Amino acid sequence: MSAPSLRSPRHVLVVADGDVAPRAALDEAWPAWDDDVAAVVAADGGFARAVGLGLQPDVLVGDFDSLTPDGVAAAEASGARVIRHRTDKDESDTELALLEAVALGATRITVLGAFGGPRLDHALANLWLLAHPVFGALDLVLLDADVRARLLTAPLPDGRLASWPLPGRVGAIVSLLPFGGDAQGVTTRGLRYPLRDEPLRIGPARGLSNVRDATDAEVTLRAGRLLVLERPA
Repeated sequence: MSAPSLRSPRHVLVVADGDVAPRAALDEAWPAWDDDVAAVVAADGGFARAVGLGLQPDVLVGDFDSLTPDGVAAAEASGARVIRHRTDKDESDTELALLEAVALGATRITVLGAFGGPRLDHALANLWLLAHPVFGALDLVLLDADVRARLLTAPLPDGRLASWPLPGRVGAIVSLLPFGGDAQGVTTRGLRYPLRDEPLRIGPARGLSNVRDATDAEVTLRAGRLLVLERPA
């Protein structure tokens, strides 16, 4: 990874305080996941997680209920800009970190530490951040060694269908789940169980555990939102 810089960042890495896989596991699962990272933003206890990966956060955000005073002091000593928030706030620390990434000019954000740990509610809230209106125009990915999560929304602002390439290893699991309502007009290419302009409805698990049969698979959506969960082979 190139050295982070706060000058015109494009790809910003956000590190939350959930479980974070070792760098070797992330590199094996998702090659080039940290290419062109221009800045690193840590969410509260995510500072220690980032340091454990060999990263130097540029910004630390949170109410610091999960980072010790010594940890905050270490962040300040390292040159990180520290932004402290009240505990009785409406946003989660991860949300605040994402908003800071946007303020830095990010067009692509990769989030580590969004899953795992003892708090299922935190993991679900982080998934729901994919639908945050401020992040709608960004390339926003939640990443762990076992899963990559993104949200596809259609139609596009100009009315066109939305399509995403799903490149990766043959045999990997790809789940397509409707998010916040029925997903209409789902079409897939390169997946073992094809969909051809079909709906995926809230409730049934029809889109769960498809299998990539080609390295250049793709999904297209006509209307709605589709949670795309990919596992490495």
